[in-house]
Amino acid sequence: MKKDINVNVHHLTRVEGHGNIVVNIKNGNIEKCEWQVPEAPRFFEAMVRERHYSEVQRITSRICGICSVGHTLAAVKAIEDALGIQVTPQTNKLRRILKHAENFDSHVLHIGVLVAPDLLGAPSVFPLVATHGEVVKLVLRLKRLGHEWGSLLAGRTTHPTTCVPGGFSKIPTKNELVALKEKIIANVDGINALVETVLSLAGKIPDFNRPTEYMAVSNDMEYGMYLGPTVQTIMPDGTKQKYDVHDYRKITNEYVNPRSTAKYCKNKLDCYAAGALARFNNNYDQLYPQAKKIAQALGMKPVCGNPFLNSAAQLIECAHSVYETLDLIEELLVDGIKDEPLVPPKRFGTGASAVEVPRGILFHEYSFDKEGFCTAGNCIIPTGQNHANIQKDFEALVPILIQQDKNEQEMELALSMLVRAYDPCISCSTHYLKVKFVK
Repeated sequence: MKKDINVNVHHLTRVEGHGNIVVNIKNGNIEKCEWQVPEAPRFFEAMVRERHYSEVQRITSRICGICSVGHTLAAVKAIEDALGIQVTPQTNKLRRILKHAENFDSHVLHIGVLVAPDLLGAPSVFPLVATHGEVVKLVLRLKRLGHEWGSLLAGRTTHPTTCVPGGFSKIPTKNELVALKEKIIANVDGINALVETVLSLAGKIPDFNRPTEYMAVSNDMEYGMYLGPTVQTIMPDGTKQKYDVHDYRKITNEYVNPRSTAKYCKNKLDCYAAGALARFNNNYDQLYPQAKKIAQALGMKPVCGNPFLNSAAQLIECAHSVYETLDLIEELLVDGIKDEPLVPPKRFGTGASAVEVPRGILFHEYSFDKEGFCTAGNCIIPTGQNHANIQKDFEALVPILIQQDKNEQEMELALSMLVRAYDPCISCSTHYLKVKFVK
């Protein structure tokens, strides 16, 4: 049926930052279909210039209050690459545990507070307190676990204090790690309950498939999260290609789009996706068996092309983070926790890193002069890499919604759910300033 539809969502709710959805359909024909990002740009790369290398990660952790850990880790890794610092195996294990804490914390919040209302027909999480109180309490309990998990390693999960170039300024004791291990084990039943809740709602996740390119960190030693330094892409046909992190500009290829204050990215196709689904597609074989079991229950296998299932991939990663963290803690306890001095710089130059944050692959690069002061910096944020992919999803989904004879409210909900599935951190991604010259 040919109809007129106008979807105009100004500042989409239940996402970080400001994003707009604009769709105009006249007599069944699409006149406008846009994912817009009007958020004011933030230039953290300029803020780190002329700052000492010991200060940089403290500044860039402020890029995002949700992904503070990821920005800290990406910064210290890039700094260490520039300064020729090789951290110890103990430091790497502690940082991997910290990275899992952030992912778990953020994923639980996204699934239980931001996505669940859509699947349960509620405008926000607050009405669910009355209708699904036990689920809300479960989500808050798991969220608290993630916060305590990260705070033990980082000093605090928002704007970490202990993770610094060369190692940690403070490390947890044996007793603290034992207590964390016991706390995680005590919450395994809660994680299983969350899985069962999501499985019961899986039928409400839209069935939509748009094949694209997926980019994620890759390493033979782990399900790509922290270690790097290799970046991997997987195409819809399963073809994989690996890249060195120092070539990140050649695979991100940032460019400006007038509808967005965040730059767009592309690699081999005209867009690519980052995030939990990208990691799932690239690194599925490295998932823990308990996580693969959840994927099988959800009917998910690589290469999955449904962006709505990014939230399901987050749930799978929650289980993986739990079991890998338990193994890493056990390894640290067997080896014995040691107070290690910070590894000093060996040189001053340019370095780059790639770390996975909840929303996808994050790139940091810094240059330092011979006194250790920053002369240049660059950050490419996961949500910035996803904007072009969201736009292409819109362009593929809207014709399907028209064909299904969806009304205005149904179309608005479907497009809003699509954006929320990406779990975007919009304000972190804005780097482009539109300047109007007045003659």
